[in-house]
Amino acid sequence: MKMEFSAAQVAAMLGGKVEGDPEIKVWNVARIEEGAPGMLSFLANPKYIQYLYTTESSVVLVNENFVPTAPVKATMIRVPDAYEAFAQLLAVYQEYTNNKVGISSLAFISDDAEYGENCYVGEFAFIGNRVKLGKNVKIYPQVYVGDDAVIGDNTVVYPGVKLYAMTHIGQNCIVHSGAVLGADGFGFAPQADGTYKKIPQIGNVFVGDNVEIGANTTIDRSTMDSTKIHNGVKLDNLIQIAHNVELGENTAIAAQSGVAGSTHLGKNCIVAGQVGISGHLHIADRTTFGAQTGVMGGVNEPGKMLMGSPAYDYKTYLKDTVRQRNIPKLEQRIAELEKKLEILLSK
Repeated sequence: MKMEFSAAQVAAMLGGKVEGDPEIKVWNVARIEEGAPGMLSFLANPKYIQYLYTTESSVVLVNENFVPTAPVKATMIRVPDAYEAFAQLLAVYQEYTNNKVGISSLAFISDDAEYGENCYVGEFAFIGNRVKLGKNVKIYPQVYVGDDAVIGDNTVVYPGVKLYAMTHIGQNCIVHSGAVLGADGFGFAPQADGTYKKIPQIGNVFVGDNVEIGANTTIDRSTMDSTKIHNGVKLDNLIQIAHNVELGENTAIAAQSGVAGSTHLGKNCIVAGQVGISGHLHIADRTTFGAQTGVMGGVNEPGKMLMGSPAYDYKTYLKDTVRQRNIPKLEQRIAELEKKLEILLSK
């Protein structure tokens, strides 16, 4: 079924003002440079202004103070912030398209599992013993939910996710396809003969509210107690979070980064792509790590920006990078000076 709105309806949702045909219909969204009839686009970045005059989109969101310099064929809706308004519409669209309800006859749900109203459980999903699902939870096909797991209200778990036993996920979370929560931590004790003895991992993974976990990201269960992902944390795809790690509220980590065991990151930290963080460290609130940083020591002062391997001050790192690029020139100058000195000494 196609979701269709008039420009007037969109404006009413956003508190905007229509300029053009208020009855023109839109049923999908598109980038302004790739617009087509029936599409809704937005203009927020001045670099894309030229596309406003050529776009085929039926409706374009613009900032309320925007002044066009040529005729605009599309119907415009003026809003205080076009980017924020577009994001609001995307959320409405996503909620509509993801509004699945019902239990598939091809899903397996243990007799003692509990689930709230308006839940969705897709084909070939497995819900283990004593599992508790809140209201409006969406469990997509081929998801595994182990015994004693808990999933809070309005959380979405996409296809192929594996939630080991005792995993706890809060409300309003999103777990993307292929993520694995609760696998054993990497715990092995070296033996005298050179082999390793596995240390049992008997804890779990605890995820707070409003957390998003990207595709193929893995979060290991703790040796004891919980690996903790606090409220508002955002994890990209392909991230490894080891056992006993704790991520503070609203911390964000980009793809291909890894956090080793028992490290604690504070609140509102930002970790760019391909960052490696060693184990048993304490990272202060609001710490930022640039891409490919190697973090080998703790950070005690909040708000630091670090980069490089080993990590150090971001601004100093940028200056050192410039100096490194000048090394060949400096080498050449030294060689020339040595020749001149040799000539002077030979006289």
